[in-house]
Amino acid sequence: MGTVLDSHFLALTAIVTVVYQFIFFVITALFKFDQVTDFAGSTNFVILAVLTLVLKASWHFRQIVLTLLVVVWGLRLGIFLLMRILQWGEDRRFDEQRGNIVRLIIFWTLQAVWVWTVSLPLTLVNASDGGGSLKPADVIGWTMWVFGFLIEAAADQQKLSFKNSPENRGKWCDVGVWKYSRHPNYFGEMLLWWGIFVAASPVLEGAEYLVIFGPLFLTLLLLFVSGIPLLEASADKKHGNSGAYRSYKKTTSPLILFPRGVYGNLPGWFKTVFLFEFPFYSRNLPQEKVRVDSKTAKRKK
Repeated sequence: MGTVLDSHFLALTAIVTVVYQFIFFVITALFKFDQVTDFAGSTNFVILAVLTLVLKASWHFRQIVLTLLVVVWGLRLGIFLLMRILQWGEDRRFDEQRGNIVRLIIFWTLQAVWVWTVSLPLTLVNASDGGGSLKPADVIGWTMWVFGFLIEAAADQQKLSFKNSPENRGKWCDVGVWKYSRHPNYFGEMLLWWGIFVAASPVLEGAEYLVIFGPLFLTLLLLFVSGIPLLEASADKKHGNSGAYRSYKKTTSPLILFPRGVYGNLPGWFKTVFLFEFPFYSRNLPQEKVRVDSKTAKRKK
């Protein structure tokens, strides 16, 4: 069907994203109804994927597969998050934002940037003629997506089941894949979107490789901004005085799935450099109380 605004659909997808997110921002601001926030983000990916595929109408196998992968991910995540928040009630992330229009604007702007940026690899694939025959990179990327999708879906369902069990109230989740990572859902999401980029790479040329900023932006966002840092701070404040929690945190990888017995014995520098165990993830952890033996204390006097 040809070009719409620009040959890579960059302007079109930006406009669609801004309009779509603005509609939900208005709903949230006027009615204090934030249950649709995550649904708005996830379904926006689906809209961009289908829209760009249909508009270009090349119908190359690579385009169809990648579009289906994003649609499946977006619908699964969107429906899951919507059902979860309707069950739980209010989204606690917005406790300090409902009455602060500036914070709401910042949040919805960031969500729009997140959707448009992370979608870039698929947007360019769908804007192309498909990129010719399939390459090893296609299979590698699809495989990464499958593993990432399964890890994220399993982590979401396991944590929901854990939280819904009355005897687990007030506890941290350490069942299933959560035994091997403190944030396996984020690991799965990063892995599947890096898989989308890898599978898109046979189509890219020259400056088009800059779409690597999509999965890179997602990774940086979850590692340093709105993902792991916020959840680590919340968990540390809630469970930081528990010795069992401290042991769990020392022996469990923050992101990449890793056996506890191995992870717990790795040197600190290795964890930081290769496994993303950054020191600021523990800055809200209460200092351990040092018990001084009474006899030792008397001798010092």
